[in-house]
Amino acid sequence: MKTTFLTCLLVIAHIWGFSQGSSNTKNREYYQLKVYSFASDSQIATTDAYLKNAFLPALKRTGISHVGVFKPRPLDSLTPKKTYVLIPFANFEQFESLADLLDQDTAYLEAGKEYLTAAHNQPPYERISSTLLKAFPEMPKMMPSALKGNRADRVYELRSYESATEALNLKKVEMFNAGGEVPLFARLGFNAVFYAEVLSGAQMPNLMYLTTFKDQESRDELWKAFFDSPEWTKLKDIPKYQNTVSHNEQLFLYPTDYSDY
Repeated sequence: MKTTFLTCLLVIAHIWGFSQGSSNTKNREYYQLKVYSFASDSQIATTDAYLKNAFLPALKRTGISHVGVFKPRPLDSLTPKKTYVLIPFANFEQFESLADLLDQDTAYLEAGKEYLTAAHNQPPYERISSTLLKAFPEMPKMMPSALKGNRADRVYELRSYESATEALNLKKVEMFNAGGEVPLFARLGFNAVFYAEVLSGAQMPNLMYLTTFKDQESRDELWKAFFDSPEWTKLKDIPKYQNTVSHNEQLFLYPTDYSDY
């Protein structure tokens, strides 16, 4: 069942990539965004220890680096207890083979024992959601943020743009690539980590991207510059790009002390 499901995803991913008409299709990375939800601080502590001491070191042994681990920026007492893990894969085969490689890694199994063998009545999380993505042609590989300074002050802004239909979603993806949104973000200094199509997830059809800022003030200034730019003023009025976003979800995150960036 596992092989059949993953094979189907691979076929869909390749078809989706070809539909974009990109010459960079073979070089585009895949990303998995895993979101852990927690009911207690003890669950958070157990999962943090697992990610820091077992999971990330094991990923590096398989050749996977630049793994991001993020928490929601504190806003108030209602801030959700969640951890976001962003994993880059050079290709789909690397994604598909990861579980088997981890099962054979004795150092990983020992370091993650508390998490991996948790009892049914003491789970280390409430739920895990997973989104599979494929990088845009205009930015086929992840670019870890070059920002320095206090991690707690940084703002990582994760955006999800949902569309009313698949066709409109493809137009929004085109707007980022051929339309020039990706180069505009780069010119203004948004420090994008990735832009990607969502191949499998809970909010489809949608795309997602992650940008970084040294603090909230610089984030607000850059978004003002974006909306005031002549490129955006022209792009947003092109008829074929009208009504391509039906819902925009924004999440403000900061990197953990053991995140790769």
